[in-house]
Amino acid sequence: MRILTVNGGSSSVKFALYDGGVCVQSGKIDHIGLPSAYIEYAIGDNQKERSDVAALTTDAAVSLLCEHLTEQGALEGIDAVAHRVVHGAHFTDHVVITPAVLAEMQRMVPYDPEHMPGEIVLIEALMKALGSVTHIACFDTVFHAHIPHHASMLAIPRSLTERGVKRYGFHGLSYAYLHARLTEVAGAKVANGRVIMAHLGNGASLCALHNGVSIDTTMAFSPNSGIPMGTRSGDIDPGVIRYLARERGLTLEQIDVTLSKESGLLGMSGTTYDMQELLAREGTDVYAQHAIDAFCYAVKKQIGAYTAALGGVDALVFSGGMGEKSVPVRARIVSGLEGLGLTLDTTRNTENQERISPDDAIPIYAFAANEERTLLDIATRIISTTSSNHS
Repeated sequence: MRILTVNGGSSSVKFALYDGGVCVQSGKIDHIGLPSAYIEYAIGDNQKERSDVAALTTDAAVSLLCEHLTEQGALEGIDAVAHRVVHGAHFTDHVVITPAVLAEMQRMVPYDPEHMPGEIVLIEALMKALGSVTHIACFDTVFHAHIPHHASMLAIPRSLTERGVKRYGFHGLSYAYLHARLTEVAGAKVANGRVIMAHLGNGASLCALHNGVSIDTTMAFSPNSGIPMGTRSGDIDPGVIRYLARERGLTLEQIDVTLSKESGLLGMSGTTYDMQELLAREGTDVYAQHAIDAFCYAVKKQIGAYTAALGGVDALVFSGGMGEKSVPVRARIVSGLEGLGLTLDTTRNTENQERISPDDAIPIYAFAANEERTLLDIATRIISTTSSNHS
């Protein structure tokens, strides 16, 4: 089967074309909305090619993506397109996209106005370009659909809970891949034990798993919640929102921009959300140092909380840009967790090996994220099931 995977984010669109399970083309359009927007792609194992593009809007980026895929012949003979969709709300499984599914996704826009509109535009554009090809919605929230009620419930009036205001959790496609990878590397006994995963990128979250099932996760009703992120505040005292509205005169939209695009590492440092830049500056910039310290402390604290929730920890997994590649960030997070049995092997961590803990300690891993592989697996399963039902 030829399957195209599409991963639309708030400022980027990643894509990969698989033929018989092998990736034959991949790439991304990044920095959407900025003058520095670019497209980067590679055919097979060839070196990546990169060029600047004009993608100041999501619509422009989608048009460029369709043009590129058409020029490269990537849209020919496709059996299915698997779309990453951030918010699935009431969906408990991934589904073939129908008019009814699209209508439900439109109703979910208020749940996540940062991601959902662009994802819908992307889906509709590719549906138009590809005619009758099967399109599949792969929801980040599905991985967390069976979180226990005591963990999913927010401490708000029941009338709001009954209207769907609760913890949904995100980064589910990443966590699904990480669990599969952990099973390959460490075996089913470890992977199905008490596992804590930390997806640390511009968007960042942690997840606690037991028997391979999510029992809790830091992001809640929206991807803006949880630990501090690149530009997102994470969990915030409601009193801050009241203060910004009453005392500073900010509108709801301005507060949203402040907390989702001007906070996190960017807000704390006052300069950048790029962790590598912050690390380079911390020796001479106290605000960069404070931002790094606050981020690492938040992750460390959450690992401790999830160890308590799980009754212990059998494995810790890092992923995402910072989790996979930042040696000092991992070191600072794990430092001080020796009482939980978590310790790093300095050489392994410095060399960015997959296992970064000693052989005689609780296993700690740093895995590359691969949401595209999860999208492929979901699409393959659904297409195979659909074909079997029709035969």
